[in-house]
Amino acid sequence: MCDGSIPFRRTSQRLSESHIILKGYVIKVNFNYYGEPMKRLLLLGGSRYILPIIEAAHNLGYYVITCDYLPDNIAHKYSDEYCNVSIIDKEAVLEAAKKLNIDGVLSFACDPGVATAAYVAEKLGLPHSGSYESVSILQNKGKFRKFLADNGFDVPNAKGYKSIDEALGDVDYFNWPVIVKPTDSAGSKGVTRVDDPAKLRESIEYAISFSHSDEFIIEDFLEKKGHSSDTDSFSVDGELKFVSFSAQRFDENCENPYTPSAYSWPSTISEAHQEKLKGEIQRLLTLLDMKTSIYNIEVRECTNGKSYIMEVSPRGGGNRLAEMLRYATGVDLVTNSVRAAVGDPVVDVEQKPYNGCWAEIILHSEKAGVFDSLWISDEIKDNIVERDLWIESNTEVGGFSGANEAIGTLVLRFDTQEQLDEVLTNQSKYVKVVLK
Repeated sequence: MCDGSIPFRRTSQRLSESHIILKGYVIKVNFNYYGEPMKRLLLLGGSRYILPIIEAAHNLGYYVITCDYLPDNIAHKYSDEYCNVSIIDKEAVLEAAKKLNIDGVLSFACDPGVATAAYVAEKLGLPHSGSYESVSILQNKGKFRKFLADNGFDVPNAKGYKSIDEALGDVDYFNWPVIVKPTDSAGSKGVTRVDDPAKLRESIEYAISFSHSDEFIIEDFLEKKGHSSDTDSFSVDGELKFVSFSAQRFDENCENPYTPSAYSWPSTISEAHQEKLKGEIQRLLTLLDMKTSIYNIEVRECTNGKSYIMEVSPRGGGNRLAEMLRYATGVDLVTNSVRAAVGDPVVDVEQKPYNGCWAEIILHSEKAGVFDSLWISDEIKDNIVERDLWIESNTEVGGFSGANEAIGTLVLRFDTQEQLDEVLTNQSKYVKVVLK
């Protein structure tokens, strides 16, 4: 087992096992069919978004251990072993990693585990995206905004807080309206726009309810031009080798209008600002001495004539973004994230054009209810590349207050941007989640 008190479950019988004693621990060594030791990858988190990572690791011949405190999470059914430890408890994960004799650790599409993965990798001398200090800056919105400002990046007026009263005393510091966010939460959970200072306390309390550290950030609301971008990129030895920009879209009728409801490629951001952002992202990675990693990056082009780096996290994005890029360009960031995590060379990570216009619709219900069916117009049946529905009829659904309430994805390809925009702009004409 993981240790004397941490249970695990093996779910695969594709290997044999032996034991050795190392530094006082009894260590399991697993072998593939050819009698070769298998590299052992520890994955933090257990959501469905890491299933492609598990598949890629198995295709490479690695032994996969998934880890979190929720044994019923779907990914644990597909890993070789499960370790029941909270991924935000970095010391507990480190102790488990020592006993598991891992070769690499990865938190993919799982924001709470990213800093822990960097900590464990650094402590054990394993491959890592960057130092724990650098990753901690990227993962904390308050620290990140300060780092950007201190190093001359374009950045919205922003401050991080632990005290509600301190924040309420700073209302004149900001250019209203403002956005209030938890500093350490992903998936747009806990995010609100505030137009009236009288409602600031309510939004702060809401943000804190989604924070592991009870910290929050307030920043000026930036009016975007076109669509903001949320998509994945990749560096090798600190050099950006693959950069992408998307058009991130939102459903204004759902409970949280800041939860992404669709993505498309290419981006609406101007070529000039894309080039500027590439240079600024590279400068950021160089300043932080980042290494080989996938990144989920959010940027925005604004009506004030500037473009901004909003977030950079050394992980794959949720909502299957790396898979979408594999469809659109053929560049496999999924498999290369796995390779990088255990120190194997990455392959074929290079800038490639999109082979058409691509869209991903995040299937969701605009209001709470009971799911009946998914209706898709015959007009777009030839554009559908993949339909992935995660629930069955009679399942209760929420009103899409966060990314965790998605019920599936729809992948589409179009020959022209005009066709894509018609469908995504008038989505209810082509795709509907039907409630009972």
